[in-house]
Amino acid sequence: MPRPDLLQRLANHTAERTRTRLLRRLHTIDLADGPWLESGSQRLLSFCSNDYLGLAQHPQLVAALTRAAREEGVGSTSAHLICGHRREHAELEEALAVWTGRECALLFSTGYMANLGVLQTLLAGGDVCVQDKLNHACLLDGAKLSGAGLKRYPHADVDAAARQLAANPDAAAMLATDGVFSMDGDVAPLRELAQLCARERATLMVDDAHGLGVLGAHGAGSLDAANLGQHEVPLLMATLGKALGCSGAFVAGPAALIEGLIQFARPYIYTTAMPPALAAAALEAVQLAQAETWRRDKLAALIARFRRGAAELGLPLAPSPSAIQPLLLGGAETALAAAHALERQGVLVTAIRPPTVPAGQARLRITLSAAHEEAHVDRLLGALETLHLPASLRAPGDDHV
Repeated sequence: MPRPDLLQRLANHTAERTRTRLLRRLHTIDLADGPWLESGSQRLLSFCSNDYLGLAQHPQLVAALTRAAREEGVGSTSAHLICGHRREHAELEEALAVWTGRECALLFSTGYMANLGVLQTLLAGGDVCVQDKLNHACLLDGAKLSGAGLKRYPHADVDAAARQLAANPDAAAMLATDGVFSMDGDVAPLRELAQLCARERATLMVDDAHGLGVLGAHGAGSLDAANLGQHEVPLLMATLGKALGCSGAFVAGPAALIEGLIQFARPYIYTTAMPPALAAAALEAVQLAQAETWRRDKLAALIARFRRGAAELGLPLAPSPSAIQPLLLGGAETALAAAHALERQGVLVTAIRPPTVPAGQARLRITLSAAHEEAHVDRLLGALETLHLPASLRAPGDDHV
C-alpha cells in the first residue's frame, strides 16, 4: 500500500470543509476607523472586534508606541533571556502585577503561548487537569501536550468538576477555566470553583482574556469582580490584545510561579520578545483602562441597551453579561446567511460555526465596544430585525418573523 501523501490528505480535509460549507475565509480589512472598517469598496460597522474599551487607536497608545520605536527600534531582536528584555517590558510587567493584585507578572508573545507555557511547565504525566468543556482551545492543547490526564466537565458544572477531582485523589491536580467564555460570553462560577480547589488541594488557573479591562470595580477582570486574590487563584493569564487594544499576553501570580516559568516555560524561553514599543503602548493602555472608568460604564450601558432591544425583538440571545453577545441560530447555514444579510446592510458580524462551536450551536458572535455609540447599537438592532429567522428561533409570542 503506498505511503499517504500529507499535502493531499490536507487538501482532502479542506475540500470536505468546502463541501459542508464550513470553510473559513480571510476577510481583508483595508482601513480601521474606530468601529468602522473598510474592505474593498465597502464601509462596514463592525460588531466583531475584541477592542472592548475602544483603545486600539487611542492617540496616547499610538504616541507611546511611536516614541518607543523611535528610541528602541521596532523589534526586540532577541529572546527575553538573551538581550530582548527591555525596560518597557519590565515596567509593563510591574504595572500588570499591581493592577491584578498579584506578586509578579511575566509577558508572553500571545495568549496561546502563555497557556501552553503554564500548563506544560506545571503539569506532568500522572497529574490530572480538570477543565470546563467550553474552555479555549489553548487550555485544552496545553493540557494534552503536558502529558497529564485531561478531564472535562460540562460547562459551569461545579459538582461535575468536583467528581472529576475526587476520582483522582492522589494525583497532583489543576483546575483550569476561562473567566469569560469567548463564544458564550458568560462568566465562570469562580468563587465556587475556588472553594472546590481549596477543599481538594487543586491549583486553580483562570484565563481572563475577555474579562481583563471589562469586569471588576478596578477593571482588573473577572477575578476582580469575584473578589478573588492570588491565594485563591494563584494562576492568572490574560491578554493585551482585547480590551487593552494591543497584542501579547501575561501570566500573573506568586514570585515562585514566575521564576519557574522563566526557567522552564518553553514558549517563553525559545521565542523573540514582543517589540518594546508595543510594551510601551500596552503600559499606556493599562493606565488608561484604570483611569478612564467611563469606558467600562459606557460599555455596560451599550450592552444593556442591546439586550433590551434584542429581547423586544424576540431574538435568541445567550444569557451573557459581557461584551460578547451570542445570537444562537443553530444551523451553520442559518448563521452564515444571517451574517451575509447583515453585511449587505453594512454591518459586519461573524458567523461562528462548527468546529469552533458544537454542531447545532452555530451563532452570530456580536461584540460591543466603548467605541460604539447608541446609534450604532440601534442600527445593529434594526438590521437584525430584518433577518428572516426561522419561527422556532423566536421567543414565544413574538411576531417579528
